[in-house]
Amino acid sequence: MSHRHKLVLSAFAAGMVSFACASGGGVATGGSPRAAVNTEWMTQPLTVAERSNYESTSTYEDVMAFLRMVVPRSPYMHLDTIGFTFEKRAMPVVVVGRLKDFSPAGVRASGKTVVWVQGNIHAGEVEGKEAAQIMLRELAAGAHQEWLDSLVLVVDPIYNADGNERFSLTNRPMQYGPINGMGQRPNAQGYDLNRDHMKLDSPEATALITMMNDYNPHVGMDLHTTNGSVHGYHLTYAAPMHPNTDSALVRLIRQEWFPTLTRNVKQKHGWDFYYYGDFARRDGDTIWSTFEHTPRFNNNYLGLRNRFGLLSEAYSYATFEDRVTATRYFLDEMLDWAYHNATRIREVTKAADAADIVGKRMALRAVQEKAPQQTTLLVGGATIVKNPKSGANMRLRTDEQRPKLMYEYGTFAPTVLETVPSSYIIPNSPALADAIAKLRLHGVQMTPANGTYTVEKFHIDSARVATREFQGHRERTLFGSWNAAGAETVRDGFIVNMRQPLARLAFVLIEPRSDDGLADWNVLDAALEGKTEYPIWRVR
Repeated sequence: MSHRHKLVLSAFAAGMVSFACASGGGVATGGSPRAAVNTEWMTQPLTVAERSNYESTSTYEDVMAFLRMVVPRSPYMHLDTIGFTFEKRAMPVVVVGRLKDFSPAGVRASGKTVVWVQGNIHAGEVEGKEAAQIMLRELAAGAHQEWLDSLVLVVDPIYNADGNERFSLTNRPMQYGPINGMGQRPNAQGYDLNRDHMKLDSPEATALITMMNDYNPHVGMDLHTTNGSVHGYHLTYAAPMHPNTDSALVRLIRQEWFPTLTRNVKQKHGWDFYYYGDFARRDGDTIWSTFEHTPRFNNNYLGLRNRFGLLSEAYSYATFEDRVTATRYFLDEMLDWAYHNATRIREVTKAADAADIVGKRMALRAVQEKAPQQTTLLVGGATIVKNPKSGANMRLRTDEQRPKLMYEYGTFAPTVLETVPSSYIIPNSPALADAIAKLRLHGVQMTPANGTYTVEKFHIDSARVATREFQGHRERTLFGSWNAAGAETVRDGFIVNMRQPLARLAFVLIEPRSDDGLADWNVLDAALEGKTEYPIWRVR
């Protein structure tokens, strides 16, 4: 039972106890008593991590068996799938809520705030997979029932199921366990699924984006584990970082949601959480540097969909048990805040969906920006120990925390800006079929283009193709400018009206100079072959 809840206990049949929670009301929606808590089910069945004393992590079949055992315990839980991996493993999803209809339509119609929780996108980073299972077990036992007053959870503990099955003692070198090995970072195709949210080359990413369109979650939580720096935090986190993300959404995360998480964890458990970063050297000084702003990353992609994209990174060199515990603290506190602020979350996403960005100058490329003042960051310590199964070196966190003043590079400033047009026009040609299909898959709204339009065309001055392959592609950078081109008659094509909820995402996908769009990922290569004119037009 979570220590955060004040429980009022009474006898109940079959070893069960009922409770009323001190926060969020005391009864379920509609006035009926809350579901009962089964104290035995709170801790049974054990996850693989728990029953191995945190020496092992779960296989795909372990996770599926666990879900098949705990989900039937609760009338508020439903086990489904959202698609299949490259190797045809069903991708499980558990829908948790006080619902009569657990389908995507039923979830959307509930009027509640929908939260997507995803573990194991990098299958060597298994803490989210284990923490999500424990959370689901507690929910099935009747705990955390106040969350369901205002939230519906959609949970996939094992997103990268194929990568999870490629266990090795040598995956994730230097990470402190699990000592019996863990899965690999990419999926079975060799793709990093946390770089695939825009190009959608994998069936896993295709299933994920289809889920987003179907369930339309307001919040997405992506659970990871760090690489690299020896810092003093048990967990780090990140908000959407693309400069085009709705500012009200980012402010709510950075000014309220994350500070509440950090303060509560410190007060309750004595652990420090902070924004994600790694130590680096710049201009002769040590700095704290975050990762990229591009929407190929999950949290940034969700931001461009006007959704709260929340990333957690448990600390690699803490013990495996502590990493799972830190991830649980993250989930519990973030969901508590979402429960208390569910209406605000929906209001912010609704306002972002309705915002008119036509005519605004928005970013196509960006660079990290230096914080105006130095921040005190915690430098950690670690000792080298041997993995008793492989003999390889691992780093084990010590309690050392040395405050060090340094500049933080945790946000991004645009370097290339463009004005958002009123619409784009895409001729319906075989060379553009893949681009049209990708836009549809993302959920971008398109209608038939049939008429005469006053358009601008992008003249390509030059192009640069990366010399090295990345994620199966050689990224393409276009240089040039939009110019007035007069009237064009289109008899067969599509128009993308930029007064739509996914306009920010559509802008980054379609614009030729975007650093993470269709042109960048070679989707338009056939249409660009030998051409000096971009194949998609726009209307101011």
